[in-house]
Amino acid sequence: MKRHPYLPDARPEGALGLGHQYYWVASDTEVDMSVEPPAPLRVRVAAQPQNVVLDLRRTAIVVVDLQNDFCTEGGWVDHIGGNYAADRAPIAPLQKLLPGLRAAGVPVIWVNWGNRPDLANMPPNQIHLYKNSGQGVGLGDALPNGRGFVLQKDSWPAAIVDELAPVAGDILVDKHRISGFWDTPLDSILRNLGIRSILFAGCNTDQCVLHTLTDANFLGYGCLLLEDCCATSSPAFCTEATIWNVKKCYGFVTDSGAVLQALPAP
Repeated sequence: MKRHPYLPDARPEGALGLGHQYYWVASDTEVDMSVEPPAPLRVRVAAQPQNVVLDLRRTAIVVVDLQNDFCTEGGWVDHIGGNYAADRAPIAPLQKLLPGLRAAGVPVIWVNWGNRPDLANMPPNQIHLYKNSGQGVGLGDALPNGRGFVLQKDSWPAAIVDELAPVAGDILVDKHRISGFWDTPLDSILRNLGIRSILFAGCNTDQCVLHTLTDANFLGYGCLLLEDCCATSSPAFCTEATIWNVKKCYGFVTDSGAVLQALPAP
């Protein structure tokens, strides 16, 4: 069986669990819950308001909503006249950053808006958010170009943009609220992987990225916003306020260049 990229190179027979930090070893007569975690792999990242020392073995990157409906011509934002091109800004820096993170063993977790086809878990206030007049094309409605239904799970509208297609070993999580933690398995996945620090990227900076980050902060994770790997079509003051608030209340702000510079040589 091919080894999962986030598992250690060698684990004893009877090892139970995905995490490369914590797992059990079982036999017919005993279960060992005392497996020693690997030593930290420390890197120093230039950030604001303070520089940060990360343990790469306990760090993941969470990429939020870089999907066709938000970032691609013919997607939902394009259809409603929004500036989908603005949300494409993270693509180029992430194309450089993600291979380096994967090579360093850092899990890449994609958190995308993905509705149930029947919208059975979407209350009226959430549907109103994207269809506030009750008219037009909102969550779960058909795109006029025939490319699928708005943000529906496992469809072209909800898929990650082609330029950042996931690779084997990446982890995909569907969400259906502004926060990627609300009513999703994201927290469980991170804890099973032994993650304590998270790099955040995606769109929109002031909406789904920010609120996923704030929930991570409330759950006890160390949070770093990658400024050049985030984007929004909102007015500039929204980004300014988000960055200020992250530095003031919720974590740290850095960029992909600082992270790449800190990574160990492959």
